[in-house]
This record gives sequence, structure tokens and C-alpha cells, in this order.
Amino acid sequence: MNLIRQQRCQRLCQTGIIAVVRARSLEQVPAIVESLLLGGITGIEITTSTPEFARAICETRRRFGDAAFVGAGTLLNVNQANEAVDGGAEFLVSPVFRPALLPVAVAAGTPILLGAYTPTECQAAYEAGADFVKLFPADTLGPAYVRSLRAPLPHLKIIPTGGVTVENIGEFFHAGCVAVGVGSSLLKAEWINSARWSDLTTLAVRFHDEFRAATDLRTGG
Repeated sequence: MNLIRQQRCQRLCQTGIIAVVRARSLEQVPAIVESLLLGGITGIEITTSTPEFARAICETRRRFGDAAFVGAGTLLNVNQANEAVDGGAEFLVSPVFRPALLPVAVAAGTPILLGAYTPTECQAAYEAGADFVKLFPADTLGPAYVRSLRAPLPHLKIIPTGGVTVENIGEFFHAGCVAVGVGSSLLKAEWINSARWSDLTTLAVRFHDEFRAATDLRTGG
């Protein structure tokens, strides 16, 4: 693993929370990102459903610099992955097991999360070379599933997405997750569509506080 990719993997774990941004327009993205940063959440995954997603990544990195750690999500094919890398994505995320995306990530020095659901799929993603396993959808699985999964497979670096809430985020970290992806439970569509940015920041603070409390307890901090 080259140094840049290794450093980005470390930063992703330190970031802890990846906010999954599905904006309705390119113009919404700066306000969303700024609101999240004000609340302490620096991990930003801009999905391909966002109009001009690669441009959104590029402009977000240019506007916020190192304050934000910006990646691309919902990548389903190599063309999307290349577009994301060209836009400056610092990590790549697929909701499914797509080994074809791995060479793109390696060449770009970019960490990659490959989607999986079952123990067999999780192990396959690991053996293929994924830096992290995106456990998706995690809403029907929960922290207990992660704990059971990691008992025989402790080498897996699991990042659950779907069903992570401010009430259970700490439980996911206690179960051994290295980070979590958070979508609609944080980025509420009605708030974004009505520009309720202060509400988004307030909820981001709560998520970040729960993350810090869980990780401080785990490390004895």
C-alpha cells in the first residue's frame, strides 16, 4: 500500500462518521458540507445521484480544503470510479461487491469500501483487496450482527451504512466498527430542501459527540 493510500485509510478511521450526501442539485452541496463541518463531521461522501457529482467533489475540495475529507459513493462501474478520481475523490465507496473498482483505487492511492452483507461476502471483499467492508444495508442487522461477524473474522474493517442513528451509533463502535456511514438519519430531506442548516448542524454535533464518547471509552481516553 502506498503512503498516500495508507494515510487516507488512517484519516477515514479518525474521521469516524461519513455523511452520505445525496443532494438534489450541485448548488445545495456547499451549504450541506459547511453545516456538517460546523457540527464536527468531516467525512463527506458525495453520491453519484448528486447532479455533476464529480464536479461537486472537486468544488468541495477546493472550497473547504483539508477541513473536509471528501469521497464518492454509490459507485457501480469503472467509469464512475474514474470520474470520481478525476474529480479528486479521496476515497471510493460501492454499495455492492465490485472487484473491478479495485485497480482504479490502487492506481489513484485511494481507499475503497466494497459493499457486502453476508459473512461470505464480507470475507470475499477483504480477500479481493478492499480496504474496508461497507456493511449494507445495516438497518436490519445492527450492532449485534457486527459483533457476531467479527468474532470469527476480527481482521475485517467494517463500516456499516443504513440504520445508523444518533441513538445507536455508539453501539456500532462498541461492536468493533472502524467508522460508520450515515445518510437520511442525519441528512433529513425536509431540512435540506427547506435550507434548515442550523438544524443539520445541531444534529451533526449530537452524532459527533456520541462518536467521540464511544471511541474515547473504547480507547480509555
